[in-house]
Amino acid sequence: MSAQKGRRPPLVAERRRPAKPSAPAKARPTRRRRSGNVVTRAIGGLFGWVFGLIWAFAWRVALVAALIVGSAAFYFYRQLPPVDAIVDGRNRGSVTMLDIDGEVFAWRGEQFGGPITPATVSRHLRNAIIATEDRRFYRHFGLSPRGIAGAIRINLSEGRSPFSGNGGSTITQQTAKLLCLGVAYDPAKWPTEAAYEDDCREGSLWRKAKEAVFALAMEARYSKDEILTIYLNRAYLGAGTRGFEAAAQRYFAKSATEVSPAEAAMLAGLLVAPSTYAPTRNLERARARANLIIGLMEEQGYLTRAEAADARAQPAQLSEAAAARAGGAFADWLMDTAPAFLTRDTTEDVVIKTTLDPRVQRAAEEALGFVFQEKVRESSKAQAAIVVMSADGAVRAMVGGRGVPAPGSFNRATQAKRQTGSSFKPFVYAAALDMGWSPYDIVVDEPITLQVRGSGPWSPRNYTNDFKGRVTLTEALAESLNIPAVKISEAVGRNAVRQVAEDFGIVSELAVGPALALGTSEATLLEMTGAYAGILNGGRSVRPYGMVELHLRGDPTPLFGQTGGMGERVISDRAAGQLVWMMTQVIERGTGRRARLPDRQAAGKTGTTQAARDAWFLGFTADYVVGVWMGYDDNTPLTGVTGGGLPAEIWREVMLRVNDGQPARPLPMVVPEPPAAPVAAAPANAAAAPGAAQAPTPVAAEAPPDALAEDILRDVLNQLLGSGN
Repeated sequence: MSAQKGRRPPLVAERRRPAKPSAPAKARPTRRRRSGNVVTRAIGGLFGWVFGLIWAFAWRVALVAALIVGSAAFYFYRQLPPVDAIVDGRNRGSVTMLDIDGEVFAWRGEQFGGPITPATVSRHLRNAIIATEDRRFYRHFGLSPRGIAGAIRINLSEGRSPFSGNGGSTITQQTAKLLCLGVAYDPAKWPTEAAYEDDCREGSLWRKAKEAVFALAMEARYSKDEILTIYLNRAYLGAGTRGFEAAAQRYFAKSATEVSPAEAAMLAGLLVAPSTYAPTRNLERARARANLIIGLMEEQGYLTRAEAADARAQPAQLSEAAAARAGGAFADWLMDTAPAFLTRDTTEDVVIKTTLDPRVQRAAEEALGFVFQEKVRESSKAQAAIVVMSADGAVRAMVGGRGVPAPGSFNRATQAKRQTGSSFKPFVYAAALDMGWSPYDIVVDEPITLQVRGSGPWSPRNYTNDFKGRVTLTEALAESLNIPAVKISEAVGRNAVRQVAEDFGIVSELAVGPALALGTSEATLLEMTGAYAGILNGGRSVRPYGMVELHLRGDPTPLFGQTGGMGERVISDRAAGQLVWMMTQVIERGTGRRARLPDRQAAGKTGTTQAARDAWFLGFTADYVVGVWMGYDDNTPLTGVTGGGLPAEIWREVMLRVNDGQPARPLPMVVPEPPAAPVAAAPANAAAAPGAAQAPTPVAAEAPPDALAEDILRDVLNQLLGSGN
């Protein structure tokens, strides 16, 4: 018991209970100190309120604008057709003209060479376009804010309004403009296609906004390559070409799939200003622009330094047809004479095979240039025209004026009606020879006076103001004597002379008075040359023609064939042969001596009108008929020029060139035998009426009585005194 009492109780740890935390003493609230004074706080609060208001307004406006733009873009998106339907954006078709060798020498209308794509076109051309027009084309969404900002900066720095001049347009935006924002050409709304295109290029701010929306729709509807395809095929590149395929064929005679870096750069350079940089207009300017683009291609890594240097060292060369720009007047004439619905108004692509001979065309152009350079003062504004044709009327060359006029320019060979002067006289002698007169018949060159009703007496004079007395018809023609021509015309009858001229192809209105014989009527150079061709071919009429065959591209079946040629007989073959011989004497010993050729026979006739306002020389060899006219467009008299002067020299230079290397062939002429006793031809006062035919009669020539005036109209002919060779 004592032991138990002596035992200690076991050790047990005390249960510890967490003491209740005593409530902390309440901290005394401290007053936050506000910085600034009351005014500052008020301003800050106002700015915050204004910013909040602006932000609230801005995001709502932005949302509304986005909805509007999106709706407009969706509207355009729904209207956009498939790419294949819009790559050919022409409203008119094209006319391609081929020379006698089958080579292209002229284009008219709107050319389209066929569809191309970024995958088929030359990589150099694709790269040149992107480097020049839109280097970020494959990275933007149709608009380039950076490009727009840069364009605004440039415009402002150059003193223009922000949106005038440089536009910063992407290729997508330019394509939208080419599509005219989906608006098709409507003849009822726009009087011309030019007015329609001007409207498409209108540059107002509202128009640019619509263009941007349309571009967004295109980006949503088409791929980048499809947009570029439309651009490649619809861009206008000068000289009537639509699309790069047509331009490559037009300027370089090759496909756009084959162009070199230099050629690609020149084509891309046309985008900014097709007329200004067209290589057919100014090749050096086009090359300078191309060099700038070659630099951009090098800078952007599309060309190495060596490739760029090579492109600059070997610039693009125009094709032979593009460089020559030959046959412009011929092409214009063909467009005016062929069916309009297949030429000027065609909606198809038409190909015309023609009679143009490029060798002869070059010869005519070179001859004209040579004479004007060597023998005409540099400041002279005198003009000239040339027509070369075969005896059947096939036109081989045509020069409508000096220089290289643009298509559609005034064509002096076909559009200028001028007095013919003594070049008309062969028709007087043709009428006489066809009636049985002889080249050796005698006519007296002496003073005569005709009473012209309502005008009084008319006394024709020779160009030399003298009189030769008794002369043969051959001598009268060779020396281009006026009085014998009038006497013969009155003897055979003016109606007969007029009929011969008209049947030979002079379709212009002819004079009715006695001065008809002196060439007071007007005619075109083409008419006169065609009439002389009728003399060469044995006396049959000729209708000048240039078209051999017309067909649609891709369809070899001709729609039209030859449009002219030889027609009915006008005078006998013998009369034509005699007239040819008489006209050889004009060149051998008459007024046309300057036209004499060294190696072959030639026949022709000079012509100079009153006060030398017009000078002519027309003639032929066995192979070619050539007509030359010279004068001023405003009828200013020529100084020191007659038909036997510069026109004869131009004619000779043309003939030397076109006959070079050709075998000489004799003219189809009949050389008459001189009669044992020449007789005098009928005088102007023959008993028969002036309009009637009359055979030669051996009577002496004398002044006509007043009775002849009853058959002469009221022509005021005093101003015609002195019309001669």
